[in-house]
Order: sequence, then structure tokens, then C-alpha cells
Amino acid sequence: MARDPLVGTTVAGYNLLDRVGEGGTATVYRAEHPQHGTVALKVLREKLRADRTAVTRFVREAGFGTRVTHPNVIRTIETGEDRGLPFLVIEWAQGELLESYAKRNAPFPPDEVAAVVTQIAGAVFAAHSAGIVHRDLKPDNLMYDHESRTVKLLDFGIATATDVTQDQRLTRAGFFVGTLMYVAPEALSGEVVSPAADQYSLATMAYLFLTGTLPYIAKSPREMFTQLLSQPPIPLNKAKPEILYSTAVEEVVMKGLAKAPGDRYADVCAFADALAEALKDPFPGESASGGGLLSRMKGLFGR
Repeated sequence: MARDPLVGTTVAGYNLLDRVGEGGTATVYRAEHPQHGTVALKVLREKLRADRTAVTRFVREAGFGTRVTHPNVIRTIETGEDRGLPFLVIEWAQGELLESYAKRNAPFPPDEVAAVVTQIAGAVFAAHSAGIVHRDLKPDNLMYDHESRTVKLLDFGIATATDVTQDQRLTRAGFFVGTLMYVAPEALSGEVVSPAADQYSLATMAYLFLTGTLPYIAKSPREMFTQLLSQPPIPLNKAKPEILYSTAVEEVVMKGLAKAPGDRYADVCAFADALAEALKDPFPGESASGGGLLSRMKGLFGR
């Protein structure tokens, strides 16, 4: 693999030590700064630097980051441009992407699900309070430190302001943004979505953390698109035969996954609070489950 030409150079006083990741729009580096110490520095990818929409979106992400202050949101340190390189500097977060952690460890123990979902909800609610809808909430946009059970929301790459006008939109009507597995059904039309769309994405993640699978199973993006629009999600207690939660847990998750935004909870924190309460007594009683199912369920979460 060819060495990244920016590694070992300095951007706006930040020494780029190594490349740690690359997304659709930016490359991420671990960097050092005399005052800020170790940070993550994002640079817009070279092929997008002449794309006015891509530059505008990158600058907007930086602006959204400075508007949202919360313990579970990555802190934005500095934004700017150096030698034609648009950059964004954020705090360095310990841990790993929640996506990677979930692939290895889901289903999580109920108390861990409650802790993770509550923190994500707090971060997202802070964004909503600042007039921002995230639109791409998924485990790949969250950093997780399992030792401290701390979650950090990493970016606002395709977020939108709730007061955006048609002229200010960066997505054409009829096109949706987000990740299909986590996107709310109402977003598939490409229209401006409300904070309820982020609640749907959070409920999808909760479903994953509780079962190790997703509420829709499709063989292709086209099939997934059709299912999201026309079919109900698989009930939580039908996800896997060996996993059975209480009726209360299932009802909370499925309400968060309601197709109509108005049928969901009032906000993401109301969803997270209801789930945390239900997860205090997560499994059906022995008499209801029969055959020692409760004991086997508890055995799934031996970590």
C-alpha cells in the first residue's frame, strides 16, 4: 500500500502521525499539536476539493459540530483551510467504532444496551435542541470504549438544520441520504426529515444490540428499500428463536420502529428512558418462558 503523502507533514500546526480511516468524503489522521495534544484531523478527500457541494457539506459539518456541546458528542477543536486543504480537528476518542464492537459482541447484556442507548439519545437530543437532525445515525458513526461504557457521536457529515429551506438543501428532492439499514422510511423520498427519523435509527440500533441482527433482512439494497416502504419490521421476539424478551421491551423497540413518525415516542430521550425502564426486568418469567429459557437467555450475556 502506497504511503499517504500527508503522513509526516504538518497541516495548520498539526503534525499528521498516521492515517486512521477514510470515509466517503474525508480522510482521518491521528495528529499531534503542541497545545491540543493528540487529536483526530479530517481532511476533505482530494477528488472532492473541487466539488462545491462536497466542500459546503464539509464546512457545514464543522459548523454543526461547534453548535452541539454534550459529553457524548466529539468536541470540535478547530476548522479551517491550509494550503487548499479544508480540515476539521476533533478530540481523539478512546475505544473502537461501535459497529466493530457490535459485530463481535451483540447481543449485549441488557444493562449495557440501556447504557449505550441512553448515551446516544442524549447526544442526539442535544443536536435536536440545536436545530440539527443527524440523518445518518448508525454504529459506524459512534466510538465506544467498552471499559468505561462511554459512547461518543463522531460526526455530522450529512446532518441538516431543521429550519433549512428548499434553496439551502444539499440533497435533491427524490433522493435520500443515510445508510439504508438504519434510515427511517420517511427519508426514502428524499424529503427533509424531522428528529423522529433519528429516533427510528436509534431504535434500529437498539434492536441490533438486543438481538445481534437487524429488523429487516434483505438480499439486495432494492429489496431492503421495498421492505422499508411496504413491510413491518420483524418483531423483536421473532428475530432469533433463542432470544426472548419481555413484552415491555419488545413494545418499546417496535414503537421506536413505527413507520409513521407520529407513532413513535415524543423524542429520542423518551424512547431511551422507556427502553431503560423496560430493561430493568428484561426477560419473561420462568413460568411464561418454560423449559428454563430464562436461564439460557441469561447465559447469552456472560461477558
